[in-house]
Amino acid sequence: MNEPQTSQRRHVQVWFGSHVIADYTAEPELADRYAAAMGRRFAGLKVTNDPVPLPTSQPLPNERLWGLPPH
Repeated sequence: MNEPQTSQRRHVQVWFGSHVIADYTAEPELADRYAAAMGRRFAGLKVTNDPVPLPTSQPLPNERLWGLPPH
């Protein structure tokens, strides 16, 4: 199975339960520093630091739907 390709940027989030209370995207060194700082500031909360996936091309919607008028 193919792994999704990722960019060099990282996505850091601070979680309060299931809610994101801080969201930051940066180059790896800055993201690591931010994640460490947020971990110290919000001790006990989950801090994630994940690679940002590269955009993938999505298939176009079914062409038959294109001719439907708006409601």
